[in-house]
Amino acid sequence: MSGLVIANQDKTQQFNDLRFDQVDVGQKLPVQEIDVTTRLIVSTALASRDYQNVHHDRDQAQALGSQDIFMNILTTNGLVGRFITDWTGPKGRLKSVKIKLGVPNYAGDVMKLVGKVQDKREVSGENLVEVAVTGKNSMGNHVTGTVVVALPAVDQGE
Repeated sequence: MSGLVIANQDKTQQFNDLRFDQVDVGQKLPVQEIDVTTRLIVSTALASRDYQNVHHDRDQAQALGSQDIFMNILTTNGLVGRFITDWTGPKGRLKSVKIKLGVPNYAGDVMKLVGKVQDKREVSGENLVEVAVTGKNSMGNHVTGTVVVALPAVDQGE
């Protein structure tokens, strides 16, 4: 697989350049672990204009019966999308993301995202891959769902 390389002062990251013919039904995606930090929860809630106190005020969250602040659905949705595009590389285009939340993602936990290719098909000239995704933390499933991504048929650099 060829790939795009992005370099910055902290690290160099190699991106996949996944094509439709390189994907098999049943294929497992590389596991992605995400540290659920207070900074991640608060910054992404504010970035998505979700000002509910349960996403940034520990005292208020606990007064409402929660053990701590917790991640909002928009952040979870974005992390699921990133999980898929980290696998496909920049030529993968998300077509649909359908998720269901389970247990909360509290600050201080780790969410482990796993995925498995459920289907691949060509529809109206697009090469679509459907992936089942689960994000689990120490309490159980935080998120479950499916993502459909369009992939190029051949290396577009050729």
